[in-house]
Amino acid sequence: MAINLQKGQRENIEAPKFTIGLGWDTNSATTGAAFDLDASIFILNDQKKLISDENFVFYNNLVSPDGAVEHTGDNLTGDGDGDDEQIKVDLTKADSKVNEICIVVTIHDADSRRQNFGQVRNSFVRIFDAVTNEVILKYELEEDFSIETAVEFGRIYKREGKWKFEAVGMGMKGGLQDYLNKYQ
Repeated sequence: MAINLQKGQRENIEAPKFTIGLGWDTNSATTGAAFDLDASIFILNDQKKLISDENFVFYNNLVSPDGAVEHTGDNLTGDGDGDDEQIKVDLTKADSKVNEICIVVTIHDADSRRQNFGQVRNSFVRIFDAVTNEVILKYELEEDFSIETAVEFGRIYKREGKWKFEAVGMGMKGGLQDYLNKYQ
């Protein structure tokens, strides 16, 4: 049975192979330009820094060097129900340096399109077992991010040999570059 998390809540992840599903809808009254939200994964060491540039997984780098993280591709519209983008994770393949996996969603060309997460609704991250397809946990973002163009939905981290998920829900207004600056 799925656990619905609140911001800041943490939960163990028992399944070594799972899929991260991310979804969102955009408001109908927008800036006139189409929305393109992008999921990115930052694979970090114990210093909370990218292990290497190749450990930044996104639509132009779909697989981590160790094969543990695979982005299934860019959804340019976000139309339809369910997951808009997915990332497959196999922790049994994770490099021993991997200590944290941060899940970030950004709005492509947000500044030029005058877009922000205040115009995005029904945002969620869910994790489901890759073998059984059973939803393990779900976190729905409820805040109004009226100036933010990037949001860290959650993070998966290792503590005392066990993997956990934390519902983060923290936004930044500098887009993807803010997160690149933070983790490089």
